[in-house]
Amino acid sequence: MNINNSLWQPAPSCLSLSPHDVHLWRIQLVRTETELQDLRDVLSSDEITRALRFRFEKDRQRFIAGRGILRKILGRYLGVDAQAVKFAYEPRGKPLLAETFALHNISFNLSHSEDLALCVVSSIQNVGVDLEFIRAIDDVESFAKRFFTDNEYKGIKLLAVGQQQKMFFRYWTCKEAYLKATGVGIGELEMIEVSLTPDCARIVIDQTNQMDKQWSLIEVVLDNNYVAATAVSSSQANFMYWQY
Repeated sequence: MNINNSLWQPAPSCLSLSPHDVHLWRIQLVRTETELQDLRDVLSSDEITRALRFRFEKDRQRFIAGRGILRKILGRYLGVDAQAVKFAYEPRGKPLLAETFALHNISFNLSHSEDLALCVVSSIQNVGVDLEFIRAIDDVESFAKRFFTDNEYKGIKLLAVGQQQKMFFRYWTCKEAYLKATGVGIGELEMIEVSLTPDCARIVIDQTNQMDKQWSLIEVVLDNNYVAATAVSSSQANFMYWQY
C-alpha cells in the first residue's frame, strides 16, 4: 500500500491514540538556527554528548533536530514538556519510554536518512519503521545475495539494472522495519522474507509462501529518492499521517 504525499496533514492540537491507531510523522530535519537552539534545549545531557560526537556539523544538526522533535511529539501524547520525556533501552538498543510512562501504553520508533525522518507512534506494542535515501550501490546483486533470501535475490536479479536499486531499498526498509518492531535488529535480515508487489508488501512466514496475517507492513511514500516502511503487530491497524 503506497501513501500519497497529499495525505500528510498538520496534526491536531489534541492527540490521542485508540487501540488500533498508528500515527506516522513525516519530519523535515533541516531547521533554522533558532529552531535548532530550541530543540537543543530540550535534549538531555547524554543526548547532547551524543550530538557532539558527530564529526560533521550537518550530521550533528540532523541528530539534534530528530531527537528534539521526537521529544516534542512524544510530549504531546504524554501531556508533558519535551524535556520531561525519559527513555529506556532494550538489550539491542531499541529505545522505548521509561517505566515512568508505562501507564500511557505508547510505543514508538524513529528512523532518519539524509534530510528526512519518519516516526511511528502507537498503542500497539510492537512497532518499527525504516527510512532510506536511495543511493547508488555498486554490484547491488551481490549485496542482495548476501543479505536477502533466495526469493528476494531472484526478484532483484530479474529486474533491469535501472530498477534494481529501488527494489533493493524497498526490501531493505520492509525487512528492517519488521526487525526493529520485533526488537531483533538488522543482524537477521536474511532470516525473514518479504513479498513485494508494486502496491503491497507482506511478511512471509514459511516456505509455502503463507503470509503473516498478524502483522501490518506498509510502504510509505515520503519524497523523491526516498523509500520507507513501517511494521506493526496488528492486522487491524488504523493509519494516520501527520506532517511535523
